[in-house]
Amino acid sequence: MATFRRHEGWEALGDPSRFAIVQRLAERPHAVGELADELPISRQAVSQHLRVLKTAGLVADRAEGTRRVYRLNPAGVSALKDQLDTFWRRALEGYQDVIEDKTEESS
Repeated sequence: MATFRRHEGWEALGDPSRFAIVQRLAERPHAVGELADELPISRQAVSQHLRVLKTAGLVADRAEGTRRVYRLNPAGVSALKDQLDTFWRRALEGYQDVIEDKTEESS
């Protein structure tokens, strides 16, 4: 299983096709051909995007007969969520500091 790579995960999601793939994989696992049928890109392009997502640690794959089935990597998605939670917490703390400073100034 690929290990999540902090910066590569965000960069990988910056591409609209990769983001669309992640959205579909959030619904259920898919084979490359299924994804290509649902998206306006070629099977080869889907494979290349999946390779980037796998390298970033956001997807994992398994063999099913002659095809590979891709799913989201829970550890990679969880790491992105943890980062967003950290950003959100810091932003709220910053807003709270501003409000407290303004309250102290008007006292």
